[in-house]
Amino acid sequence: MEKSWWERSTWKSEHKCGMQSVALLGVTTLALVLALAAPLKEEGKKKEEKPRADIATNDNLDLPNYDLSLDSYGEIIDLSLYEELYDYSDLAPKIEVGTLAPPTKRLEGVVSTRAMPTEAPRRPPLTSPTTKPFGPGLLGSITKQGLPTCLVCVCLGTSVYCDDAELEQIPPLPLETTYLYARFNRISRIRASDFARLKKLKRIDLTSNFISWVDEASFWWLSTLQELILAENRLTALPALPGSIVRLDARRNRIRSSGVRPEAFRELKKLQFLHLSDNKLDYIPVPLPEGLRSLHLQNNNIRTMHKDTFCDSQDHGHIRWALEDIRLDRNPINLSLFPDAYFCLPRLPTGHFY
Repeated sequence: MEKSWWERSTWKSEHKCGMQSVALLGVTTLALVLALAAPLKEEGKKKEEKPRADIATNDNLDLPNYDLSLDSYGEIIDLSLYEELYDYSDLAPKIEVGTLAPPTKRLEGVVSTRAMPTEAPRRPPLTSPTTKPFGPGLLGSITKQGLPTCLVCVCLGTSVYCDDAELEQIPPLPLETTYLYARFNRISRIRASDFARLKKLKRIDLTSNFISWVDEASFWWLSTLQELILAENRLTALPALPGSIVRLDARRNRIRSSGVRPEAFRELKKLQFLHLSDNKLDYIPVPLPEGLRSLHLQNNNIRTMHKDTFCDSQDHGHIRWALEDIRLDRNPINLSLFPDAYFCLPRLPTGHFY
């Protein structure tokens, strides 16, 4: 059934109006999208343009010849650009009540930061080797090297250690020195004044030096001296010894019998150890003190002895219980030829019996 003209006209009008509404809606949507996209596009442009502007600015400067200072710093680097590119507001620390540091007290007076001139340290005056020092200081008197003794040597309490210090003479020692060790040096002479002021010396060890001369009174007045060690030197004679001596070690020298005073050991009542091995002795030095315990005379030139060397031939009941260590080996002597010389000994000497 065919529609009437009116119906066809009405349908066309409605269809046309619908199409117009759809078109109008599309145009409105497009306009809204364009409106929203425009700001984003402008913002992106700004971000692209600003680094380029910076590059262009830096390129125009002659950086190698440009004098950078606090006044010209802003010409090279525009700090405002960094404020726009980076937002640090989220990183700002949050300050809570009670976390602030207490206020500092105001300093009384003004503290100067200017360096104050100081006096240069003064060296101690050097003393001539022939000049007697006025007295020991905190580290001892001045040595030949121009230094206090306790800088050249090591001072521990009342002991002074001068081993291997290239000394050529006994250094000035602190008055309280009790033990002196000056081994492996180049000392060639002992003077009477070297120990004159020292009243507490108990041990002197001068092993392995070049000592060839000792003044006669060098050790005589040392009333507290108990041990004197002069081993491995160049001595040809023994010095006078104090009555307090307990141990004398002068092995490996060049001592001859003519260099030992007659009856040198008779009055040394406290002497217990007498070591004179590796010298040039021709006979045993007698008389020997009664308290002697050890006598070392090996490797000398001893050829004979008499019957009273160790024992009293008139008193066969006397026994020397202390003298247990006698060494006569490596001497050109036949000990079997002197049987009467050992009857008072607790044990026979060490040596050749043939």
